[in-house]
Amino acid sequence: MRGFLLTLGATVLFSATASLAQLNPPNNMGVTVGHMHLNVHDVEAAKKFYLELGGTAIKSGPFEGVEYPGAIFLFTKADPSGAMEGSSVNHVGFLVKDGTALVAKMQAEGVKVASNGTDPQGRIYGGYIYSPDGFKIEIIERPTLAVPIEFDQVHFFVADPGPKGGSAWSELQQWYAKEFGIKIQRAELTGPAPGNLSSAPMAQSNLSGVNFRFSKQDSKAVPTKGRALDHIGFEIKNLAAFCKKLEADGINFDTPYSVREGGLGLAFITDPVGTRIELNEGLDKR
Repeated sequence: MRGFLLTLGATVLFSATASLAQLNPPNNMGVTVGHMHLNVHDVEAAKKFYLELGGTAIKSGPFEGVEYPGAIFLFTKADPSGAMEGSSVNHVGFLVKDGTALVAKMQAEGVKVASNGTDPQGRIYGGYIYSPDGFKIEIIERPTLAVPIEFDQVHFFVADPGPKGGSAWSELQQWYAKEFGIKIQRAELTGPAPGNLSSAPMAQSNLSGVNFRFSKQDSKAVPTKGRALDHIGFEIKNLAAFCKKLEADGINFDTPYSVREGGLGLAFITDPVGTRIELNEGLDKR
């Protein structure tokens, strides 16, 4: 039933009348980050939380969401089977022009905050905040940012061995580079990078302006499906041809490519460590 609802949600999304024009330009494989799809106990409460971060509400019939420069967040009403921590995607992150003010505002409203930094006056300028459903978000203050908030990163935490018997984080980074064209900027675990609050050593990559980071943890990560972050979405140009490439690479489809209402494309796959991935074509035109 949950899978049906999520697929229905994606179909409803495609009939949206709101403008979803804040996605980053695609890379040379025609890929950009599209959306994060969340399971939430209470859609209105989730919407309020993400609007407080500085997003803009979008709506498609009964389907609610909030968009930011760089990504769209979509909500399905479903009890998450677990928080984000413990799954293959440990957290996502935002750059914020005034992290001190944002964290203080969220903290005053009772939001759980894990501080990783303070300014000279002892005020929190960044760290991690948690949604009521256990969705983990890293806040990084960037005073030079041209907008108040911008989607910055997807951070994977995985345990060895990888599916091929090697380092899981390295195999996963290579997989995303091959299949989606992420640009590998650092292929070893170092860090954290300057300005990044994570204490975990990480390998660094980038996909059309969004950072894809990979770290090692001791415990095996569980799949994302059904958890606070159910899946990540990519917007892809010429999705039919892209899916044929994935098939040629031996990728199995959870939901095969199809064309939905309005000529819009959809498919689902799962990465080697259990991250559910939605592939779309046309989301950036709605």
